[in-house]
Amino acid sequence: MATSDPAAGLGRVSGVTPDARHPAAVRVSVDGRITWTITRAAAEALGLRAGVNVEEPLRLALTAAADEEAAWRAALRHLERRPFARADLARRLRQHAHPAAAVEAALLRADQAGLLDDARFARSYAETRAARGRGPDRLRRDLAAQGVARAVIERVLDELWPGGEGSEEMARALARKRAAQLAGLPVPTRRRRVMAYLARRGFSGGQARRVVGEVVGGGGQGG
Repeated sequence: MATSDPAAGLGRVSGVTPDARHPAAVRVSVDGRITWTITRAAAEALGLRAGVNVEEPLRLALTAAADEEAAWRAALRHLERRPFARADLARRLRQHAHPAAAVEAALLRADQAGLLDDARFARSYAETRAARGRGPDRLRRDLAAQGVARAVIERVLDELWPGGEGSEEMARALARKRAAQLAGLPVPTRRRRVMAYLARRGFSGGQARRVVGEVVGGGGQGG
């Protein structure tokens, strides 16, 4: 893992060696001790080679480069597990104490590698959760909480349910299933519980009332 060691003090570069597990990175040793892991490009830009004195400006540049590499590797570990919205990934990296500048650099690399796309993420997220019975309002809340822009959310939901069509049929199917599970209860109680169930699933009040009125009866009014 990339490291930076401000306490290492000044010294002389004793080696710049490839990182066997990360071909785009190198390990920089100072006086025989591996002190920083940075990108090969950063090492070339800094003119690193054995024998170079590590004065304070170079130490600071190496530390910043190592922080960027550490944030990038952390971002990759997150993205290997599942997709992320850009803002949510940034928040998680900052929570793990990666410096803000290093986080931004890691996100830029992820952007350039095609690993971050909020519209693609939101579309996949919405499709998957809709298949599990989550309605539009719930999806709006979930995606907004992950930092997806409202315009992107609305565009994705409109692609999923053009003009709002389809979400009401989904609510109706869920209401029928839930009402059947509550068949032994009085109608007012059943109506109230199905309404609450649809609200938890993320369907609007007006839509839920219409659907419950059809499925349970009583005009969809609470009881």
